[in-house]
Amino acid sequence: MLEDSFGRQFHYLRLSVTEACNFRCQYCLPDGYEGPSSDQFMSLNEIDTLLKAFAKLGTSKVRLTGGEPTLRRDFLDILHLTSNTPGIKRVAMTTHGARMEKFAHQWKDAGLHQVNVSIDSLDPRQFAAITGQDKLKAVLRGLDSAIDAGLDVKVNSVLLNDFSDSRLHRFLAWLKDMPVTLRFIELMETGDLNQFFNQQHQSGSPLKSTLLEMGWQPLLRRKDAGPAQEFYHPDYAGKIGLIMPYSKDFCKTCNRLRVSAPGKLHLCLFSENGIDMRHLLAKGNVDDVVTFLQNVLGQKHETHYLHEGKTGATKHLAMLGG
Repeated sequence: MLEDSFGRQFHYLRLSVTEACNFRCQYCLPDGYEGPSSDQFMSLNEIDTLLKAFAKLGTSKVRLTGGEPTLRRDFLDILHLTSNTPGIKRVAMTTHGARMEKFAHQWKDAGLHQVNVSIDSLDPRQFAAITGQDKLKAVLRGLDSAIDAGLDVKVNSVLLNDFSDSRLHRFLAWLKDMPVTLRFIELMETGDLNQFFNQQHQSGSPLKSTLLEMGWQPLLRRKDAGPAQEFYHPDYAGKIGLIMPYSKDFCKTCNRLRVSAPGKLHLCLFSENGIDMRHLLAKGNVDDVVTFLQNVLGQKHETHYLHEGKTGATKHLAMLGG
C-alpha cells in the first residue's frame, strides 16, 4: 500500500488522459484550449504500465479525467484497459457530459461504474454563459441515459459569487426526484485565473450551515471516496456533497494521487510542478514504476498551500481534471 510520511494511504488515482476540452468554462479555459497536441499524451501501452504499477501498490479506484477524456479517440480502449486491470475495483470518469446521451451505455458495458458531470446552472442561458456552450438540454438528456445505464451519477457545480438563493432552490427542487449526488465545489485558484478567483471565490461553509438547518444529515465516507462531505435528506431522491479545499484539515484525509496526460506524477493538485515518469512508462517495466512511486511519495507535503496563494504548476484545471 502506498503511504506517505504523514500516515495517509492512497487507494485512489486520478488519471488525466488529455488536457484538451471543447468547452470554454469561465473558471477553467475561458479562451478555449491552446495546449499540447494529442501526440504528446501517454499512449495506451504507457497507461497500461502505469495502471498495473498503481494496482500493485493497492490502488483500487481510478478516475479518468481530462480536459474532456472522451475527446481521445481511444477512450473506450482506455476504459476497457482500466476496468480489466487486476486490483482496480472501481472506475469513474469526469466529463462535461455533452456526449453522454450517445455513449453512456457503451461506457457502462466497458466497465465504468461512476460518472461525474459538470453542471454549473440549471438555467440554459446561465449554463451557456458559464461554459461557452448552449448544451444544457443535451447534458441533462445524457444524465438520464447514464442513470438508465445503471451508472452512479454525480453532478459537479462550482460555487461562484453570483450563486444565489434562487439557483440553490432550483437545484434542490431538481434533487427531489433526481437520484444523483450534487456536489458544490469551492472555486480554487489557478495560475492563469487568479484575478477571476479573487472576484468570484465563495466559501462553502455558509451553504453547509444552510443545509444542516434544512435537515440534511452527513453520510459516512468510503475509504476510496473523494474529498466531498456528503449529505442526505429523507425527502429527497438525490444527495448533496460539498468540496471545500480552503476548510480546516482538508488535506488530512487525502487518499489520491494524480498523473497528468503527459505522464507526470502530481503528489498534489497544487503544491508542485509534477515529477516526470514518462521515461519509465515508455520502458514498460512495472516494477521500476512501483519502485519510483514508493521512493517519491516521501516528497508529498502535508497541505496544498492554497491558503498562501501557491498554485504550483496548475495554470488551469483542465491540466489535471481538478
